[in-house]
Amino acid sequence: MDRTVVAALDGSPESRAAAEWAAREAKLRGLPLKIVHVWEPVPEPMAQAPMLGAETQAHWTERIPREAAEGLRLRHPGVEVTADQLSGRPAEVLPKAAEDAELLVLGSRGMSGFGGFLVGSVGQSVIAHTEVPVVLVRAGEQAADEHETDPAGIPSAGTAFRPVALGLDVDNPADAVVAFAFEEAARRHTTLRVVHAWNLPPYYVYGLSADAGFHDEVIREKTDELTEALRRWRKEYPSVEVVEVSRSGSAAQQLVDASRGASLVVVGRKIRRGRLGTHIGSVAHAVLHHATAPVAVVAHG
Repeated sequence: MDRTVVAALDGSPESRAAAEWAAREAKLRGLPLKIVHVWEPVPEPMAQAPMLGAETQAHWTERIPREAAEGLRLRHPGVEVTADQLSGRPAEVLPKAAEDAELLVLGSRGMSGFGGFLVGSVGQSVIAHTEVPVVLVRAGEQAADEHETDPAGIPSAGTAFRPVALGLDVDNPADAVVAFAFEEAARRHTTLRVVHAWNLPPYYVYGLSADAGFHDEVIREKTDELTEALRRWRKEYPSVEVVEVSRSGSAAQQLVDASRGASLVVVGRKIRRGRLGTHIGSVAHAVLHHATAPVAVVAHG
């Protein structure tokens, strides 16, 4: 099947922002964009109600994706855009619709009082059951938001992309996650900021109290681990500038902090084939709820 970028559309502002992001990503990748609108049939008694007649159903099942695709073609010349109409429960239909895609893009409402996302049960279920990378985009996300500020201090789509941020577990580095982050940085001709967070074990804490220089030794050890984990990737992507950040503390908080100056945040999610609900991992879950940039969740074995 042809490679493609898939964006879920339900007519909401957040899904329209996701479709715009997906169109920009499709252009970076040189791929077509498929807009998928999932219509969930209403119960029969409701379907007979005057306000839910054939005209209203046709509006949601035909007009929204058609008009969205037409608008995307105008705003993103050169990107092939198609629209697909599917019926069923979005949490079940979208993972299947994205099986052969390069990635799936979803919209999410911003959390009131926070900079991150409000990821509902449908979004969490789709992320947990989709094995291609899933990108979440907030309502109101603009192309300029992903770029550095211009001389006047205003973000502009005409300036360089902000860095891509990657959360990396050096003890279990997943190739799929690291490769995705390097590819995204390479497409954007920008820096890859790799965040490695760690916590001191109890015996290290004891060592710190006994030896003032022990902390510096631990930092050097952790920094060397990160450098070693990235060695082959630097060779594979020599054009990508890499900034290594190795600090003690919460991995989620450090990635949230990094998101404030990033064009994209990349986190991993271990594939769970059992019936374990919608678990997506504590770090990915926290980053999704508090990051201020689009977040890519990359599944790995």
